[in-house]
Amino acid sequence: MVEKKLSDLENFATIRVIGVGGSGGSALGRMINSKLRGVDFVAINTDAQALHHSKAGLKVNIGKETTKGLGVGADPELGQKAAEESIEDIKNAVSGADMVFVTFGAGGGTGSGASHLVAKAAADAGALVVGFATRPFSFEGEKRRRNGEAAIEKLRKHVDTLIIVPNDKLLQTIDRRTPLLEAFKVADDVLRQGVQGISDLITVHGLINLDFADVKTVMQSAGTALMGIGRASGENRAMDAAQQAISSPLLEVSIDGARGILFNVIGGNDMTMHEINTVAETITAAADDEANIIFGATINPDLEGEIIVTVIATGFDDTYYATRTRPAAKLLRQTEPETATVAQQVDEKTMADLDMELKEPKEGHFHEEDVPNIWALPDEENVSEEARAEEETELEKPSFLRRFSRRKAKKPADEPADEPTDQPVDEPPADDDKIVQPSDDDSAQEPDEAQDQPVEEAEAEPAKDDEDDEQKPKSVDNEAENDEAQDK
Repeated sequence: MVEKKLSDLENFATIRVIGVGGSGGSALGRMINSKLRGVDFVAINTDAQALHHSKAGLKVNIGKETTKGLGVGADPELGQKAAEESIEDIKNAVSGADMVFVTFGAGGGTGSGASHLVAKAAADAGALVVGFATRPFSFEGEKRRRNGEAAIEKLRKHVDTLIIVPNDKLLQTIDRRTPLLEAFKVADDVLRQGVQGISDLITVHGLINLDFADVKTVMQSAGTALMGIGRASGENRAMDAAQQAISSPLLEVSIDGARGILFNVIGGNDMTMHEINTVAETITAAADDEANIIFGATINPDLEGEIIVTVIATGFDDTYYATRTRPAAKLLRQTEPETATVAQQVDEKTMADLDMELKEPKEGHFHEEDVPNIWALPDEENVSEEARAEEETELEKPSFLRRFSRRKAKKPADEPADEPTDQPVDEPPADDDKIVQPSDDDSAQEPDEAQDQPVEEAEAEPAKDDEDDEQKPKSVDNEAENDEAQDK
């Protein structure tokens, strides 16, 4: 079933915008409501009810025998089968077009299954084919993501330029409280702005005009392309809109790797030539010197006080696109200070060099002294009797005396040692004539330590008490003998 309602433009390049599937049809509706000028709209779907509500001038219901007009239930294989069934209707829809935009939401059924066949039919008819695909949001699920990637790869083989809009990137441009339906509308509007930014260059008379041949030079066989959109108002609106466009979240890599750049400036009746020049200087400064750059400027009375800049960067080679992350634009890098950072200094050495230095440390990096191995304890058979006795004696000392000995041993050599006083304040006068015999437990201690350190005097006191304890039993025995003598 084909309903025709094409525009009356006969003397201009014929541009057709084709929305495939549900998402493509929604984007098509937004373009129609925005009064996009100079293009024909074509809706292709397996869902007859969705086509009935579409405002497109040409509607193609594909796969009537396969789906009975009820859709494909998010099955790309069924969508492809429906397109193959109605391939003649698709060829009639693209016939005679100079430029064809194929828009769809990757991951669905009809769009993912039929879009590459629509693009192939347009390319076979001799049209310049530009594919617009949106990657699904992450919350739409892994299956939809896989279907979307497969559909994009199939489409890539049949288009001159492929522009991919990652929906997740759009989340960076909208408020967190944006409802789900509004988020999808934002994605549709991005497609609308991309198509309008290109088509207006050809179809709308403006301050700076381009023809179809200019656009074809940049977009024919260009491969993967990226799109950035900027919109601003106020005193510096031209600069702000241009900076937004070249640093847009939709640009996954910098435009300095593009071999072709196409941009369009749209403003109200108050837009000046000086502002157009500002936009052009900002974008060309961020682009490669060898890039082929074309641009135009059009007037839209509804944009009084605002400027919209749409940038299409094309001709990225596969190596560049695969290995580059999006850095700041060249114009922004020129304003950064030239001072080296700590990270830059570290990067002067490779990780391999650092690894070798760690494995083979140079002299002077560490202390010269050997570090003892605390786990290699001596074998008990090799311990001398003297050392064993000293260790046992040390362990039998009261803990406060051991701590005192350690503190005394740690004192610096130039600090005078504490001399033992003959008359301690808290102790009775020492008996110089009395020689204290060390106990058996103290026999392993060095004799010099017993004379020099007050610790040994403290140890001697318990020994003296032991002698008194030995004498007490003897006096008790003498008293007992005297009592026996008196009794006799």
